[in-house]
Amino acid sequence: MPVYVGTSGWQYRDWAGILYPEGRPQRLWLEEYAQHFRTVESNNAFYRLPDPQTFAAWRERTPPGFVMAVKASRFLTHVKRLREPQEPVQRLMAHSSALGDRLGPILLQLPPTLRVDAGALDACLACFPRSTRVAVEPRHDSWWVPQVREVLAARGAALCWADRGSRPVTPLWRTADWGYVRFHAGRAEPAPRYGRTALKSWAARIADAWPPDADVFAYFNNDVGGAAVVDARAFRRLVVGGR
Repeated sequence: MPVYVGTSGWQYRDWAGILYPEGRPQRLWLEEYAQHFRTVESNNAFYRLPDPQTFAAWRERTPPGFVMAVKASRFLTHVKRLREPQEPVQRLMAHSSALGDRLGPILLQLPPTLRVDAGALDACLACFPRSTRVAVEPRHDSWWVPQVREVLAARGAALCWADRGSRPVTPLWRTADWGYVRFHAGRAEPAPRYGRTALKSWAARIADAWPPDADVFAYFNNDVGGAAVVDARAFRRLVVGGR
């Protein structure tokens, strides 16, 4: 199973000496990161959408086969709250397409105050090109209803499986022929690390849910103190075909 394992972002100063050699300039961190992991989840676009030239530069700075997932703008998810999605989706795709073959899934992380609206989600997903993989991470329990699962499946979008506290905080619905998993914080020491038992449980869940030829993307968001780096490396050793 081609499980792509990486971290949510790469520009963390406290990773110096953990992932990045001491003295390595920040402008070379992406190149260094790409020597250790085959994928990264970029959250830059969530705060401020980079211009196409920046996405094109990231493509040139990473090797063939590298995959960059892109977190959609908070303007779409948190300000517009999925309403009037056409322009922000088109702008996101126009910019991020400069990644070329490095472009991976788009992540829609919904605000925790946004209650279920299956119609708005469907209209938003309809704005993406059919060839684009989109993962959706709702964070309000009202979303766990059959209508949402049906919308995701009909659009070929993946429900993002999320972990917090070394346990799933989303249903383990398989809504697409590919998967997306995010690890926010484990319970091991030093915090917010994940223990081996938790990681083995997640490796088993992934193996049970998808066939060997399915693409699954797994990102560690527990960046503090380099925990994400350590955990991503450990998890990659546990998943069959991990990259």
